[in-house]
Formats: sequence, structure tokens, C-alpha cells
Amino acid sequence: MGAIDLLASYFGFEEHDTDFTTELVAGITTFLAMSYIIVVNPTVLLPAIMGFNEQGDINQQTTIDGAVYDSNEVFQMLAIATIIASVVAVLVMALYANRPFGLAPGMGLNAFFTFTVVIGMGIPWQTALAAVFVEGIIFIAITAVGARKYVINLFPEPVKFSVGAGIGVFLLFIGLQEMQVVTGDPATLVTLGNVAQNPAAILGLAGLFLTFILWAREMKGAIIAGIVTTAVVGWGLLLTGVASASALAPETLLDERTGEVTFEAVTSPHYDITPLAGAFVEGLRDVDPLTFVLVVFTFFFVDFFDTAGTLIGVAQFGDFLDEDGELPEAEKPLMADAVGTTVGAMVGTSTVTTFVESSTGVEEGGRTGFTALVVGALFALSLVAVPIIAAIPAYASFIALVAVGVIMLQGVLDIDWEDPAWSVSAGLTITIMPLTYSIATGLAAGIIAYPLVKTAMGERRDVRLGQWAIAVALIGYFYVSTSGMLG
Repeated sequence: MGAIDLLASYFGFEEHDTDFTTELVAGITTFLAMSYIIVVNPTVLLPAIMGFNEQGDINQQTTIDGAVYDSNEVFQMLAIATIIASVVAVLVMALYANRPFGLAPGMGLNAFFTFTVVIGMGIPWQTALAAVFVEGIIFIAITAVGARKYVINLFPEPVKFSVGAGIGVFLLFIGLQEMQVVTGDPATLVTLGNVAQNPAAILGLAGLFLTFILWAREMKGAIIAGIVTTAVVGWGLLLTGVASASALAPETLLDERTGEVTFEAVTSPHYDITPLAGAFVEGLRDVDPLTFVLVVFTFFFVDFFDTAGTLIGVAQFGDFLDEDGELPEAEKPLMADAVGTTVGAMVGTSTVTTFVESSTGVEEGGRTGFTALVVGALFALSLVAVPIIAAIPAYASFIALVAVGVIMLQGVLDIDWEDPAWSVSAGLTITIMPLTYSIATGLAAGIIAYPLVKTAMGERRDVRLGQWAIAVALIGYFYVSTSGMLG
């Protein structure tokens, strides 16, 4: 029996109606869609460790355990920590859960870590890592006893069946912003960007429609082809002098002072991450119990619902849910992010979660843990190939999010729009996600609305006690989080 046959037997290719090539392409697609996190996560976390000077700029040097490190070294440490945490979590997803989902330190959660907890509340970054570590341990414990699966199964049906479409709109919104097609506006919050004056936006849109054309012709690997073609064309225009570096070069490789492309921040990785690894232990000392519990609770709450929403949405998109709208053996993929979060805190990064970009691989046909295994292998290889990953510009890599976002809108067909409880819960879930830039908040809006509307319809007996409990808990959380109690 050959290696491919062994893989097919272990992951159950035949059972899941897939094959080696399909899973391989799906894994590569998911990785390309989420590989930006290798560069973006260190960028978001860097201010937490370096701090700011009086001019509001990030300090260029900091002292950790008596040794002085510059911002470039800390950036590299954070990139390595991001990769390690991602690899560990994805391996659990692949080998234990056998699901095609990718994991990495979550966007939004890393910003909360830096700007709310460390900078806003003045909590040392070591203590923030300790809070993430405790959160991870709690997740492992409640996942092991099935509590997380139980709570997720309490989510109302209209919420479960609308999460996929909600994530689709959210992906669309994120992707179009990163491609600079949608931009900020002081009067209307968002508006159409100056596309005709923006080479990156023009190239991104061209690549997007190329992707749609290839997908419509049922070409396998259409999303990868769109991303790679767009990136190659962009670099070709850049290197031939047709476009300037400021117009088409990835921001992560652009020196703002000289306007030239530089790989200084991502070449020659600083593999010694001991200044970050184990820093959470120091963070457990001399903490204010009340503040620490509040931070842990917030990390826990947001991550719980963010992960739950992503899992349900991508699972619905991949037809993994059963007739009751539940994900069989949900505790296994949930364990992957719990372990990833714990290990991530130990090596020096923020909360690990399942990525919505996993839907790109699922769209390419990924159905088993081998897709995730490919993602993990590519993350590991990226330890020596960070410059190549950083060289994929946002206007190319985010094509995947827009394309899949459009495709995921088909999830609205599963919603009973004539039932008020379904239409209100589903409508809020779908729209609140992009409007608040949060999967967790959109999910919560639908969960809160469901028992209220059901009761108003005279169908209070159809609402389970656990659904009321979750709704009340969410209302309490949003009161705390929006009242200024978090600083």
C-alpha cells in the first residue's frame, strides 16, 4: 500500500467522497487565504510588547528579562510564535478531529489583547498572556466534558442556518476593504473607493473576476489560480516600473521612509523565542484578581462564540451538519482551538481560533483532516519562507475572501423567512456580523432575539431553558463590555 493509499485510509477519502489531489488543493487554498496572519499578527501584537514613545510611535527597543531587543527582533519572535501556535492547533484538527479547518491566532482577539487589555487597561503583556493561557486551560476542560458542545447545540436553528451567510457577507466586507474597493468615509462610514485612481484596486478586481470566471467554468483550484495570477501580474508591473512600489507593493514589505520594497522585517528569522516563551508564568505573579478574572472572562466569551460561529458556518457550507443542524463530534474540532490557545499563550501569542478562511478550502472540495494537515505543513514550511508569504499582496490574497463570501450567500436558502422567529434571528445574525466586524456579536444578536420573538408569537414552550440562559448571559456580557467597565 502506497503513501497516498495510507492517507486515503486514515482520513477516509472514500467515505467523504474526496481524493488526494482535491484535499491538497483545498489545503493550499486555505493556507493562501489565511497566510497573511503570519505577518499581520506580529504587526498587531508588536505595540503590546514594545510600547509607545511620547510622539505616539512604537518604541524601537524594549527590555525583556534584562536583555535588550529591537522591534525587528520582537517582530520575528512573534511571527515564529504565530506559526508554532498555528501548526500545533492545525495538527490537532487534522489528526484528532479529521476536519478541514485551519486555525491561527485570531484577528480581533489580537487587537483586543494589544489595544484594550495591554494599552487601554495598562496590564503587562505577560499578564495578558497568562489570561489567554488560563482561558485555554478552561476551554480544554469544558471541551473534554462536552460542555462546549452542549452550549453550541443550544443555539437556535435559525441562527445555525444563517451563520454561513452572515460569515459570507462578513468575508465580502473584509475582502473588499483589503482590496481597497470599499474605503472609510466620515459621513457614511464606508463608501466606494477611488478605484480608477488605484492600481491595486483595479488589479484586485481584475483578479477577482478572473477567479469568478474560472470558478464558473468549474476549474479545480480556481481560487489559487486567481490569487497567484494576480500576485504575479502585480509584481511584474512593479518590477518593470509600470507601477510604483507605493501603489502595488505589499505594505508589510514597504519602507515608509524610502518608499522602497524591503524584506528586512521578515528575512533571517529570529528563531530564539525564549524571551516570549514562558513569559505567561511571570504574568501570573502579583495580579489583581478581579481585573484578571474580567480579562479572562472577556477573552473566553468572545473566543467561545467566535469559534462556535465559524465552525457552524463553515460546517454548514461544507454540508457537515446533520439534520438537526448540529456538527457531529463537535468536541473534537473545539479541542483543536483550545489546545492551540494554550500552546499559543505559552510561546507568546494571543488567542487561537478557527479561521473563516477555512471556507475557501471547503469550497475547493476539502472534506477531511488532510486538508488541515496540508495547511499545517505549509505553516511549518513558512518558517523558512516568510518573505515569500509576505510577498503576496493584500489585493491578491483577499480575492479568496470575496469569492467565497459570494458563494456562501447560498446559505440563505435554508432559512424559513416566513417564520418571524427565523427571519428576525437570521436577519440579525447575518447583518450584525459585518456591521460590528464580529462573528461573535452577530451570533449573539440572533441568539438573544430568538426567545424574545418566540415568546411574542405565543410559542414560549418551544424555547428551551438553556436558550434563555444563554440569551441572558449574552445581555449581561454586552452590558459589561459596552459600559466602559473594561477601561
